[in-house]
Amino acid sequence: MILVTGGAGYIGSHTNKALNKVGYDTVVLDNLEKGYESFVKWGEFVNDDIGSKSIESIFKNNDIDAVMHFAAFSSVAESVEQPQKYLKNNYKNTLNLLQMMREYGVDKFIFSSTAAVYGNPESIPITENQELKPINPYGHSKFITEKALEREAEKGDFNYVSLRYFNAAGCDFDCEVGELHDPETHLIPLVLDAASGIRDSISIFGTDYDTPDGTCIRDYIHVNDLADAHIKAYEYLKDGNSSEVFNLGNGQGYSVKEVIDTCKKVTGKDFKVNLDERREGDPGILIADSSKINEKLGWSPKYDLETIIDSAWKWHEKINGI
Repeated sequence: MILVTGGAGYIGSHTNKALNKVGYDTVVLDNLEKGYESFVKWGEFVNDDIGSKSIESIFKNNDIDAVMHFAAFSSVAESVEQPQKYLKNNYKNTLNLLQMMREYGVDKFIFSSTAAVYGNPESIPITENQELKPINPYGHSKFITEKALEREAEKGDFNYVSLRYFNAAGCDFDCEVGELHDPETHLIPLVLDAASGIRDSISIFGTDYDTPDGTCIRDYIHVNDLADAHIKAYEYLKDGNSSEVFNLGNGQGYSVKEVIDTCKKVTGKDFKVNLDERREGDPGILIADSSKINEKLGWSPKYDLETIIDSAWKWHEKINGI
């Protein structure tokens, strides 16, 4: 059985569905601060916090073989305003989870990490061996958690895979779960809000970057591709392999303008696009080199930008009654 922390959230719920679909039993642990109980349609649900001692009952009452850890706050802006909140939940509470795993002999851990651990990268595409220099409290909380995992693995009888996401996007093709953040900060759902009239317009921050169309380029990956990577990471550890770190991205990137134009194409809607000044701290290009996970685990993303946006739009139509 696999314990999925944060399994009522966006990426956790998609991965929980994927795990059950291929025959794995799951327990979902979520305090519902950011997640939705309605997203837990598979496995057993426990409403609790990873920082609580009471989660011991999950390990007592279930034969847990591995933990997939999604339970974290993930807003860069909020982390700047409330750094202690991110330190406590993303780092300190994870230490509680690791201690519980150690006490009950659970030796496999798949960690939902982030490209934010790189900060402003030394070179593009970003490889896993680049120096980690997070530039915000969110990235720092994931960085120090990765270091804690290294220390735990050094003790023996424990192995982990840390998956450094770039931009998760898209939704379940069956529309059983999807992306539902409050507030929403991700580009694709914000653009779809403009397409559906929920927002008056969408803004492009900076049109003078050194990119083909002058707008920022980011690496988008379908959430189902992320879920597939988690399953492959678990099976890699189940086969007795040692700890690893992998980037998860599409390896090419899409510009802000490409995302907006594709949203217009998929939805058939036109909407106002504002051209604004650059935002401080926005690098021109962030693209992952995911060749390592392809070579070691045979993983590569299946879905392109149009498929990502089409799945997100279907979910958007469902939840907004369009």
